[in-house]
Amino acid sequence: MTGLRRYDDAGQAFPIYITVVAGLLFLAFAFLAVGQAGANRNGAQTAADAAALAAALDTRDKLTDKWVENILDPTKWRDIFDGVGVPFDGCPRADQLAAQNDATVVCAELPVLPGTPPGYKVEATTNKTVGDSIVPGIEDKKSVQQATAVIESVCDFDPPGADADTHVLPTLKCDGGEWTPDPTDPENLPKPEDLFDVHLAD
Repeated sequence: MTGLRRYDDAGQAFPIYITVVAGLLFLAFAFLAVGQAGANRNGAQTAADAAALAAALDTRDKLTDKWVENILDPTKWRDIFDGVGVPFDGCPRADQLAAQNDATVVCAELPVLPGTPPGYKVEATTNKTVGDSIVPGIEDKKSVQQATAVIESVCDFDPPGADADTHVLPTLKCDGGEWTPDPTDPENLPKPEDLFDVHLAD
């Protein structure tokens, strides 16, 4: 009788064992599906961040070029540093960076408002889908994420008065130091990274 009971207990335990194993396998596949979705979402966020920063950096360099063009007219400096009256055409650069990250983006410049730094907002969509998954309905899903990058001037200066000597340019007081720009020495003019800070914004 003891031997028969042992075999009977083993027979009852086997279905329980199968159920437990099946449950563990389901959980493993579920975690894998979550991981796939998370990786896809991270890829979209990386593409969005890179694209927004690329557009902003491209425009930062053009703002610097505009400042150099108008270096002899300090009355225009403030508008240039604030992004006023300067074309914001960095979205093609955002498209390039998105393509490198296997994504596409919708890019738009931020409105230039008083007290608000200019920049770009992009929405990135991954080219790849989540792929095969046990979670129904997500196989063909693409991840979409957004990012905003802004361009902030880090320099200040005292605008020239009406009777100021037009041959002496104002001193730029920037986070990285001070410059008294000398148009005859372009090598020692501030660089884009000296004049502007480009960063992601919430």
